[in-house]
Amino acid sequence: HVVLKELLSVFRSSDPLRAMGNNFAKMLGLAREMTLSAGEIYFGGAASGEARKVLYARDANVNELQRQIRRQVVMHLSLDESRADLPHALLLISLVKDVERLGDYAKNLAEVHDMRPGPLPDDSLRRELEEIRTDVEDACHALSAVFETADRDKAVPLIEKRREAARQCDALIARVAASEHDAATATALALGARYYKRIGGHVLNILSSVVMPLDKVDYYDEDEVPEVNR
Repeated sequence: HVVLKELLSVFRSSDPLRAMGNNFAKMLGLAREMTLSAGEIYFGGAASGEARKVLYARDANVNELQRQIRRQVVMHLSLDESRADLPHALLLISLVKDVERLGDYAKNLAEVHDMRPGPLPDDSLRRELEEIRTDVEDACHALSAVFETADRDKAVPLIEKRREAARQCDALIARVAASEHDAATATALALGARYYKRIGGHVLNILSSVVMPLDKVDYYDEDEVPEVNR
């Protein structure tokens, strides 16, 4: 997490680098908004055309910000005096890709509505999926603050919760497969659980940058938990 703290310091050091940090913060905010609106569309039972337009516009903004950051990184690294920033650039490129994937999976979640229009059945499977939704949305809200402060103590329990949520999603998909729901309903429930798992997974990847060295970001292994907690 030393590289992350250095990256955050670099973001605040000069105008070109500050612009990268501002763009990354915008990406995080847009991805969070997309996750919230996708949940409303998925569970709401009626995907309004306007809500979908806003979602797709935000996705386009996220993609453009990703391209801007890549251009900014390339231009910055082309300067001789910027070679010391290479580890920070590698970390930033990795994090930017995770945020872009957050937006993609939020869009995928909203599009499940096209496969099964109308509200999902009000049963235990839906209620558990709504609990997963709340947990993922809470993690998205907490992510920016934890990342911006590189707060290791707050990141570790969030990471542990994300890993447990991933296991919960897998178990829920298995129960959906064994349920008596029609094919369209079972598909919608299983995809909802799958996409929330993937959104949570990319939140976990970003959080891992707070506690893991650069070479292990995105590879937060269970065997390393005791070391992280020391």
